[in-house]
Amino acid sequence: MSRRHVAFECEGSALVGTLDEAAGTTGLLIVSGGNEIRAGAWNGQALLAARIAAAGHPVFRFDRRGVGDSGGGNGGFRNSAADITAALTAFRAAASKTTRVVAFGNCDAASALILAGGAGCDGLVLSNPWTIDESGSAPPPPAALRSHYLARLKDPRALLRLLKGKVGLGKLLGSLRDAARPAPPPGSLAQEMATGLAQFSGPISILIAERDRTGQAFLAAWEKADQRVARCADATHSYVESHAQEWLFEQLRQALA
Repeated sequence: MSRRHVAFECEGSALVGTLDEAAGTTGLLIVSGGNEIRAGAWNGQALLAARIAAAGHPVFRFDRRGVGDSGGGNGGFRNSAADITAALTAFRAAASKTTRVVAFGNCDAASALILAGGAGCDGLVLSNPWTIDESGSAPPPPAALRSHYLARLKDPRALLRLLKGKVGLGKLLGSLRDAARPAPPPGSLAQEMATGLAQFSGPISILIAERDRTGQAFLAAWEKADQRVARCADATHSYVESHAQEWLFEQLRQALA
């Protein structure tokens, strides 16, 4: 397996990507979330790319405009469709034997892929899609709060803290009131994403880390009967846990098979 940098353009701006080469004809395009560079948090995407390539699939990662090594202005995830399309074109040119490309995005990168209608990719793996209309961190949905407090009630140490008065009752009662509220109706972003996803004809996988608030918020806003949703128990947003890394790798391997 070899790794090399690839320069390409998007609407007049110079962008930079990284290709992990492999012999397979199905490749993985990794789209970074937020303002994250293509290496990912704690180099996680670079390590994932190397592992996928070692399994026989070429992998392309890139910095969108205004992020990392790429020039131009940062338009955020809502304005990154052209960046993804340009990266896909560069990927296909750099790995000429590639006939099929599956795109993977976490958080608002997943949302960007949905809003872009897949951006020309053949399949999508969407992880913890961002559905929060307002800026800032996602508040815990009522269902997540109920699950949290049910787990606490089963924990003898948590009960002991409560009995010893080490838990603020005012804060606890406020959280319990929030947990009892019905789930809010889906916001406009979630509705846009549902419309965009309905227009994509390729295979789709939706991955949720069960301890991630962004994933929890997505589940609260999404169709409960969607069979494309798979959940990883006790996993956080970036799948840093060893079992979560194995789970994510297996989900991607299946999507690429």
